[in-house]
Amino acid sequence: MDKKLLFKEIDHRLLNDPAPSAYLNELLARGHLDQYPYTMLSGLKAVKQSPQHHPEGDVWNHTLMVVDIAAENKDRSKDRRVFMWSALLHDLGKLPATRIRRGRITAYDHDKLGAGLAQDFLMDLQEDEAFAERVRAMVRWHMQVLFVVKGLPFADIKGMLADLDLDEIALLCYCDRMGRGGMDREKRSKEEENIQKFIKLSSQQHT
Repeated sequence: MDKKLLFKEIDHRLLNDPAPSAYLNELLARGHLDQYPYTMLSGLKAVKQSPQHHPEGDVWNHTLMVVDIAAENKDRSKDRRVFMWSALLHDLGKLPATRIRRGRITAYDHDKLGAGLAQDFLMDLQEDEAFAERVRAMVRWHMQVLFVVKGLPFADIKGMLADLDLDEIALLCYCDRMGRGGMDREKRSKEEENIQKFIKLSSQQHT
């Protein structure tokens, strides 16, 4: 399939399918993601994650879970198209960033690396620079909920809010945190609390 026609089909599925993961898995199985830039997505199947934080397995599995949760919540977004593509591309940076350090699987700076990759991905397939830039910003800041809530030095609320809308990134962060295995009621409740804490702390600094 022509890669730009495939982009339009994925775009349609992301905005209309109740669970886009089924279609995306079908594309992977049929080899339709074996051409650039879709290799940025298919390559995620080989990227392992920490079993402690991601019992669902590889980055591809995680991405599909996030996309399906995003599809359930897309009507809460101010820009459904940016939101859904951000969900699909949010962890592209894990392909180049993932390393084993002292026996642990890490993916330091995958948010920063992924921002550029997401922008490259979209600009290869369409010409809307403003759209690609908005997705880039969402991917760039999708780890801030963890950094802000834990008070880590990587938190940059000022930079984040200069780049995008707080409610939009909070919604993507919610889907990212929920899109993993082993999410029982207690864990879901904790993640929801962290999202609210993230919004509150970010709003306080902004004002």
